[in-house]
Amino acid sequence: MQKTSARLLSLLSLLQSRRDWPGALLAERLDISSRTVRRDVDRLRELGYPIAAFKGPEGGYRLDAGAELPPLLFDDEQAVALAVALQISITAGAGIEEAAVRALNTVRQVMPARLRRRIDTFQVTAVERPAVRPTPQVDTAVLVALGAAVHAREVLRFDYTSPGADADTPPRRAEPHHLVTWSGRWYLVAWDLDRDDWRTFRADRITPRTPTGPRFTPRDLPGGDVAAFVVGRFQGEGGLPCRGEVILDLPARAVSPYVGDGLVEALGPDRCRLVLTSWSWAGLAAAVGRFDADIEVVGPPELKDAFAHLARRYAAAARD
Repeated sequence: MQKTSARLLSLLSLLQSRRDWPGALLAERLDISSRTVRRDVDRLRELGYPIAAFKGPEGGYRLDAGAELPPLLFDDEQAVALAVALQISITAGAGIEEAAVRALNTVRQVMPARLRRRIDTFQVTAVERPAVRPTPQVDTAVLVALGAAVHAREVLRFDYTSPGADADTPPRRAEPHHLVTWSGRWYLVAWDLDRDDWRTFRADRITPRTPTGPRFTPRDLPGGDVAAFVVGRFQGEGGLPCRGEVILDLPARAVSPYVGDGLVEALGPDRCRLVLTSWSWAGLAAAVGRFDADIEVVGPPELKDAFAHLARRYAAAARD
């Protein structure tokens, strides 16, 4: 049987790997009694881990979110993935560069030597291409506040700084629907309650006010699609003839700096929706393929056909 400290780490690793664990299954996996499982759970609670017990035919335990961040346990691949993601996020332009550097140093410091060598060979240097317009930095706290209001469906009150605006302009009120990136900038797509119309607000010009307003029932965007709405606002009815939509297994912050006028919407911590336009379907498929991630084509069929066409061409080139 494992020593108590090693057994606690094994128990914590299991609790982090899935939502609910029946007590009998934990005892079996750790080769201990159910009574020992209960004692070990109590020890983890004393260390700050919010472990809840649930009732049912089997009964068991669940690692919940707590008020503070307790020490975390990662397997080798998770630790390396976290370090790589932090290096990439340093170049994301979301105002988290300093925090990402500190987090990367913290993770690296506690890594075993074999993993530290792996991440030390992966160094990212941000080389900015000449920009027609400067890309403003957005306070991370603002992005978090906007994302929380979108998720909670709560009316947002905020001060908005725009060129020529009067300093005494009253705060804006809007129903936030989507937080997106376009051409390297963050935007909030919302229903403006004061102007009774849809608006896109630049996140770097928003200063949220607290508290947020009442909850609202989401309205239907014109056309029913946020990507089409934003593309139409910024490109007009014309634009490039080929427009496609995919889902990438990458976080939005890792994609948005490299898509130019494309639209990126976060679907979770490790997935995002990407909408791009191009002069040809093959060019559009090739632009998406440059991201080293799994791709789910949302549409249209022409984009799927372009991926199949390029796959055959690339396969032939590999054989030759």
